[in-house]
Amino acid sequence: MTAKEKPKPGEVTARTAARVAAVQALYQLDLAGTDLNDVIAEFLDDRLSGENRDETIAGADRIFFADVLRAVLRRQREIDPMIDEQLAIGWRLVRVDSILRAILRGGVAELLDRPDVPARVAINEYVNVAHFFFDEDEPRVVNGVLDKIARKVRCSEFVGRRVAPS
Repeated sequence: MTAKEKPKPGEVTARTAARVAAVQALYQLDLAGTDLNDVIAEFLDDRLSGENRDETIAGADRIFFADVLRAVLRRQREIDPMIDEQLAIGWRLVRVDSILRAILRGGVAELLDRPDVPARVAINEYVNVAHFFFDEDEPRVVNGVLDKIARKVRCSEFVGRRVAPS
């Protein structure tokens, strides 16, 4: 997939769809201040199934979706400073686009809370999620921020795997 191509619904795995849905739900939580359980219920009952179903996220892994949301909210006081540290000088997470902020929070939550998902897989997945929403530099920002954080919180997965410069 190139930076200009957006994944099509039929090409999306259940977990990728869950991550996209989680980003949408995090965006809603961030802007509207809605209760977590209400947002989870809305997505499970309406957006992932039912009459108002969104085909992009319809096949989402419902448990994984809720797990990512809960992890972000449970660990947000830890997650946000980690992201802040990786942003360019003069930028803070509160200045970042709301969708990009949701993607970064979801990715970091997964790196911290889901050791069953390899760090490189989590990074790649959230870069792909960024392609659902952005066509410009944002997927590269997601890659850079999540890679730096992963190397700190999952350093054992990166030991001995450096590629020699050519």
